[in-house]
Amino acid sequence: MEEQHNAIGRLIANMQTVIKGKPEQIKHVITCLLAGGHVLMEDNPGTGKTVLAKTLAASIGGGASFKRVQFTPDLLPMDLLGSYIFDEKNVDFTFKKGPLFCNILLADEINRASPKVQSALLEAMAEHQITMGDTTFPLEKLFFSIATQNPIEMEGTYPLPSAQLDRFFMKIYFGYVNEETELDIYTNYQNIHNNLTGLNQVISLDEIVQLQKEAHQVVVHEEIIKSVSNIVRATRNNAGISLGGSPRSGIALLKCLRAYALIDNRTYVIEDDLKDIAFAVLDHRLIYKNKEARKESLTQIINTEMTRLTQLKLF
Repeated sequence: MEEQHNAIGRLIANMQTVIKGKPEQIKHVITCLLAGGHVLMEDNPGTGKTVLAKTLAASIGGGASFKRVQFTPDLLPMDLLGSYIFDEKNVDFTFKKGPLFCNILLADEINRASPKVQSALLEAMAEHQITMGDTTFPLEKLFFSIATQNPIEMEGTYPLPSAQLDRFFMKIYFGYVNEETELDIYTNYQNIHNNLTGLNQVISLDEIVQLQKEAHQVVVHEEIIKSVSNIVRATRNNAGISLGGSPRSGIALLKCLRAYALIDNRTYVIEDDLKDIAFAVLDHRLIYKNKEARKESLTQIINTEMTRLTQLKLF
């Protein structure tokens, strides 16, 4: 256990040499990675979303591959999946793999691509494979997609369908750093850039896969499982929510809870883990009736369940 914790600690410390003032966001991204899911990052341009993805990829060694795709309205599914090309030597068509055949994929500004392209990515995220004609190709044993989108300049964009949003384990908002951190960035931006270009590979691809297996072994108390069920079910009966969470959202929350506990060097989940990540896992899966409901509904549901759970004094 200590060896795994040291590997996670090295990864976090390495990323923090480039990503300043965002320890929670770094932890959430690594949680999604170890949970075997994918992450969607949304915020204004220039807050560090793309840099975080590059930093994570550069920190992983052992032959890990990283691909970045800039999503645009004219992007085609074959630009992601690959295509068959004619091999004159063998007088046959051979499949040339696209950027989806990698370990870490950065889908930059994902909502600028058409629904047809987004659906091509959906199969990869959901089933760990892609289909071309009658042939199905499995992806790498580690396939982790980091998608970004900006909440402004929505003209000409294609909002992600609920089915695809549901495949992202978390939706993370970056926000601006505090004044002290921002001043430090301005003072040392050249060193920060050098840190990104010269990042050490501090964790191997095999270690990441092993950590994913370790996360599956983390124990979740039956009362915490009940709390997950209570929260998800409550989203379906809330006056401010039009569409509540599905069982898939509850499974994603449990996977993230296990990974989150592992990052904290624990073999069991505690109540605070649920309080820390429930909103990030569930919020983007729900459809709210209005902006006011989004601010209050899910938070109230989580707080109500946390009150019940805290009174039990499990740990």
